[in-house]
Amino acid sequence: YFAPLIVAFPPLAQSTVYSTFPQTGQTYGLPPFGAMWPGIKTETGLPEAPSGGQLGFLSFSSAYTSTQPGQLHYSYPSQGKLQPHSISQDNAATLCKYMKCLEIKETLKLQWHTLPTSVSLPAGAREQDEVGRRNSVGKAKGKGKKSDSSPPADSDLERIFLWDLDETIIIFHSLLTGSYAQKFGKDPATVLNLGLQMEELIFELADTHLFFNDLEECDQVHIEDVASDDNGQDLSNYNFLADGFNGATGGGTSGGATGVQGGVEWTRKLAYRYRRLKEIYNNYKGNVGGLLNPMKRELLLRLQSEIENVTDAWLSTALKSLLLIQSRGKCMNVLVTTTQLVPALAKVLLYGLGDVFPIENIYSATKIGKESCFERIISRFGKKVTYVVIGDGRDEEFAAKQHNMPFWRISTHGDLVSLHQALELDFL
Repeated sequence: YFAPLIVAFPPLAQSTVYSTFPQTGQTYGLPPFGAMWPGIKTETGLPEAPSGGQLGFLSFSSAYTSTQPGQLHYSYPSQGKLQPHSISQDNAATLCKYMKCLEIKETLKLQWHTLPTSVSLPAGAREQDEVGRRNSVGKAKGKGKKSDSSPPADSDLERIFLWDLDETIIIFHSLLTGSYAQKFGKDPATVLNLGLQMEELIFELADTHLFFNDLEECDQVHIEDVASDDNGQDLSNYNFLADGFNGATGGGTSGGATGVQGGVEWTRKLAYRYRRLKEIYNNYKGNVGGLLNPMKRELLLRLQSEIENVTDAWLSTALKSLLLIQSRGKCMNVLVTTTQLVPALAKVLLYGLGDVFPIENIYSATKIGKESCFERIISRFGKKVTYVVIGDGRDEEFAAKQHNMPFWRISTHGDLVSLHQALELDFL
């Protein structure tokens, strides 16, 4: 009866055949990162990875730029042609630190580990403050011999960290120029006053106890540079004030049998001063207050506290990395500064770094530049050791690049914090 009402419908079927979506193996979260190498991170952007991708990562197609707090915009090549987008501040911190560690890892060929997401993001843009920075405490450039008679390195050494001093470990020169106050929003008058008082202490210590009046015009790169002219005379009762040495005019005398600047007697007296300088440094490296009168000792303690306060514990933050390196059995800290050697030693003592840097590990690049200093250090410790350069300036970055050494730039407190985290995680 109902047969006329029944209509047969054809079975349903797909109008379009769907194929299985191919899995590319791409992980989710942060995009892949490009390989980097030492000294290449520039203000204009990031380099692209070599063809073939040594680390197997895609390279950035354009530089990353920070447009506002918490935003990091970038683009990268992919089959999907993804557009530039923003990521959270936590992920931005991870991204920046991840790329920086890749840069070091590629050079040092270290074992890579997963980076935690809670790393610090260095804040602020890079500010160059190179004018007048070279030889900021030394009053003149001296002359002297270049030989390095330092003892051979321990055969177990694996890694040496080459540190700059001013604006890397300590804040000093930028206190005097006002650049630190401007960059970090501090009171210029207060900062300048602290810098001037510390400068006065540095000169007083150098002139009064470290023979700077005698040695200013015959500066050396290393404490052992004139040791070969020392005949080993007992200096216990030696009168340095009455021996007739004149550092400013001694260089004008004719060469003697030793074949170095000045006569034999003059160079021997010069060597005596550097030997005594070494003794003083070693005796007071943990107690510089013993060289100062009570008033100056109290002034130093106040300056140390106030500079730490105004620089937001810059030195204490840097010390964490220095002490961590020092605690390792096969690593060493070496200081390479553009300050003349004697004022540099005064700085190290007054800022409380004497126990971190043995005097044999302090080099002055005032006369020969950092690239040549690095060459001397390589000659001393050998080419099998891995060298890492830490600094804030163009000269140490260029010298690191010339010697194919990884370079870690220090511009802000965040850079120091990130350095310590990288050391703790065994990236360095």
